[in-house]
Amino acid sequence: MTEKDITNAIMRYLKTVPLCFCWKEHGGMYGTAGLPDIICCVGGRFVVFEVKTPSGKLTKLQETTIRKIKAAKGEAFKVTSVEDVKTILDTLEVPAHVDSLDLLR
Repeated sequence: MTEKDITNAIMRYLKTVPLCFCWKEHGGMYGTAGLPDIICCVGGRFVVFEVKTPSGKLTKLQETTIRKIKAAKGEAFKVTSVEDVKTILDTLEVPAHVDSLDLLR
């Protein structure tokens, strides 16, 4: 299975997760180098996934970006399968959802 296949499977799964908004970060000349492949807001938490094949390794830039996200209190993970993502989401303690639009009233 290629990294693209794994990413597509993870995206299909995340679209079924309640309180999850996510997108695939597409690299290129207008993107930011080192950003993880999948960026999510899950139940109010910032969560990112760097997708690799089981034998894939993070680049130094990806390692640095993940450290910076974690230092900012975000959640960042290297994953190799949908099962990895399911396990991670099961272990995250997501606080009760507060509708931010209610704060504007």
